[in-house]
Amino acid sequence: MKLENKVAIITGAGRGMGHAMSVRFSQEGAQVVVTEVDETSARETFEEIGRRGLLAIADISKAAEINALVEKTVAAFGRVDILVNNAGVTKSLGFFDVTEADWDWMHSINARGVFFCMQRVAREMAKQKAGKIVNIASIAGKGFRGTSNIAYAGSKGAVIAMTRVGASQLARYNINVNAICPGATRTHMYETIQQEVITRRGITAEEARRRMDEQIPLGRSNAPSDIANMACFLASAEADNITGQSFNVDGGLMWD
Repeated sequence: MKLENKVAIITGAGRGMGHAMSVRFSQEGAQVVVTEVDETSARETFEEIGRRGLLAIADISKAAEINALVEKTVAAFGRVDILVNNAGVTKSLGFFDVTEADWDWMHSINARGVFFCMQRVAREMAKQKAGKIVNIASIAGKGFRGTSNIAYAGSKGAVIAMTRVGASQLARYNINVNAICPGATRTHMYETIQQEVITRRGITAEEARRRMDEQIPLGRSNAPSDIANMACFLASAEADNITGQSFNVDGGLMWD
């Protein structure tokens, strides 16, 4: 198994991509720290993976809760081998609709939370002289025109930049830092945004899906498992000499 006996913290693990990654990592032998702000979905994921690992309720927009999460993990397992920074938020907003509150909400989780998770976990990985950090960014961070809103795009652009700088500064500790940039992915968040678009434009759900899939060269949006597959690879020994990269998983929507 690719991740046998590895300890992996996965944030936003209750639903969507986080859920899929938790299941895949567990199947590959990892002890998964199922991290989520929503206790109900977290417990459902934890039960599905057979309680293999640890359940942690945490809001990653708060540094104190990140510290408590890592301390709990180290107390249970003695180390952290993998961090998947997956927790994120967005909503559908036009350029003139973004407020300060929207900006602060998205950046507090999507950017600030990602950094302080990286920083706190890297302190443990540096002691071990080994670790894998996988940040979930987005093709929005590379300027995808179909992004949900400009503030979200900015927060994910920050994730890509932090991935590169983090990889550079943590390489001396043998810590790999990479990012995945999903395109349209069939998650609860995606469905919520799609419903907002459907309501605003007065079209059917089927029409909205058709319009999105028509833009994708391979003709389909991602399943959460598509992201889990890439995350598993980047977290494994197969990616030992890969760092500072941002990989699109999007059916060919973006080329850089």
